[in-house]
Amino acid sequence: MGTEKKLGFIGAGNMGEALFKGLLKTKAARPEQIHVSARRPERVQELVKAYGVRGGSNAEVARESDVVVLCVKPQILDQVLRGISPEVSREKLIVSVAAGVPIAAIERRLHPPMRIVRAMPNTPATVGAAATALALGEHATDADLATARTIFDSVGLTVLLEESQLDAVTGLSGSGPAYFFLFMEALEAAAHARGLPTEIAHKLTLETAFGASQMARLSNESLSALREQVTSKGGTTAAALDVLDAAGLRAIVAHAVAAADRRSAELAAEYGTP
Repeated sequence: MGTEKKLGFIGAGNMGEALFKGLLKTKAARPEQIHVSARRPERVQELVKAYGVRGGSNAEVARESDVVVLCVKPQILDQVLRGISPEVSREKLIVSVAAGVPIAAIERRLHPPMRIVRAMPNTPATVGAAATALALGEHATDADLATARTIFDSVGLTVLLEESQLDAVTGLSGSGPAYFFLFMEALEAAAHARGLPTEIAHKLTLETAFGASQMARLSNESLSALREQVTSKGGTTAAALDVLDAAGLRAIVAHAVAAADRRSAELAAEYGTP
């Protein structure tokens, strides 16, 4: 489903660019519908030249857009919201990807009641493979959800949750790519230590991770069933898994996800004051 709305992206870093690039690639929006701003004017001009979108200041983007997508870091969101507040009417839909910032905190800095959708995408959005969770504010409508889905479906998978569940999403898919990168780093280093050339170890690590992911995506089997299919009793894989189990891998992962979840909640609490 496409949209005829004017879409404004405030903050045109990797995530902002990935989102409007996805919309253009899937033909869900045209270049003339997209208006972007960034901290550096030269960055705006770079994007205007590359994609044919329109450029402007934060205030101009907010004023001229039907949907305002906030793609800035949480640390500067307060400043951005106060700056665009005079330009944001209640008729506009606000979509925020600022991690850890509650919908209520955003609404307080604008003009309650506001239609707000909060999104938690992850960095694979830059290659069209994001996992994004959406949460609707109190005043957001089904049409607003459809608009948000159009934006985030253009870069991957989208699910709808309650806002109270987004901290857990942050610990899972938001931070999750880093967990896999770390495991892949360790796997590559271990293979290199066992005598494989660095380039070969790197290629085999990437293809193994990709292949395992594809098997899981395309199979109707559970992850545990797929693991068991690779694991012959008394074989090499079983020996390796015994070491991982003895080291407490499952508990370590659980503690890591819980830590990210808690930190997300802490950031939300810190942002709770107007």
